[in-house]
Amino acid sequence: MRVVSLNCSNTEIVCALGRGDMLVGVDDHSDFPPDILRALPRVGPDLEPDMARIRALAPDLVLASLTVPGHEKVLENLDVAGFEYLAPEPITLDDVYSDVRRIARALNAGDEAEGVVARMREAMIDNTADRNRRPPSILVQWWPKPVITPGRLSWVDDIIRLAGASNPLGDDNVKSRPLENSEVRDLDPDIIVMSWCGVEPRKYRADVIYDKPGWSDLQAVRNRRVYTVPEAYLGRPSPRLINGSRALRSIVETVGR
Repeated sequence: MRVVSLNCSNTEIVCALGRGDMLVGVDDHSDFPPDILRALPRVGPDLEPDMARIRALAPDLVLASLTVPGHEKVLENLDVAGFEYLAPEPITLDDVYSDVRRIARALNAGDEAEGVVARMREAMIDNTADRNRRPPSILVQWWPKPVITPGRLSWVDDIIRLAGASNPLGDDNVKSRPLENSEVRDLDPDIIVMSWCGVEPRKYRADVIYDKPGWSDLQAVRNRRVYTVPEAYLGRPSPRLINGSRALRSIVETVGR
């Protein structure tokens, strides 16, 4: 089977299933695992893939997505072009597991999927046993200006909870939304995690948060609790969420000491 993947998470799922040899093209942003992707043709960014490039690769299946606004237009273009495609739209961790299985069925990798899901479930340890203390609140920043953070309709909400913390927007029925600076002050998170989309982690700058006017009294700023977790570990609904889960759990444990 010839497969073209249009986003990072699907690329990582295919490779985790041991079907990287089926990939004949990927989007511009897919970067893991590098040894498999290094020589593959690129078909453009996930929000504007080049249909002509995809057609030239003659895929049997295109793996698309509905995880961010704008992906709907990509699906319209795939429909017009007549491609067979799958487009996951996970909300919860359970949805992510289901999508791994769904992609695996299309690639004849059902047995491998159960192993991948089992490893993910095992890593997503429930760290909420200590009920004697208030769980710290973690505000994950997808973007710093304006601040954009995940809401209830995100697998990140599950990961935060399992790490023994709370999501300041855990009652908002949104995937994510921008916050006014005044809203961040009102939420007053105990911890801020930089997980900026499309930015290399080495370029994350905690001083953007520590030096922000009006934020000096935030719990996270006053206690110097601003941390970095690569967006690749939290923002991609793939097996590498394991890394994000471990990172958040480690942060919660550090703060709780």
